[in-house]
Amino acid sequence: MRKLVSSALAGLFLVSASSVALAQTVVITPEQETVVREYVKKKPLASIKLPGVELNVGSTVPETVELQTIDAPDIKYRYVVVDNRTVLVDPGTRKIVRIID
Repeated sequence: MRKLVSSALAGLFLVSASSVALAQTVVITPEQETVVREYVKKKPLASIKLPGVELNVGSTVPETVELQTIDAPDIKYRYVVVDNRTVLVDPGTRKIVRIID
């Protein structure tokens, strides 16, 4: 019985770990992050609050939030400034893919 419980717990751990890994598969190169930082400095936005939304990679930004396009090659994400942090969002899913302090 203990072996069965241990196996079940190990399986749950692996599923949880793989979910976290999947949420973090978005790769933003250092060069892309630099481009984003410079773009946001040139085109500053007012910071907004998102009550009820946890500001984490994988969280979903509400449809009511207007996402801004980044005019740069090779960057398909959009951004918004939340709590004075630049948040990169996948425009298709509206999921947060990166938070830049």
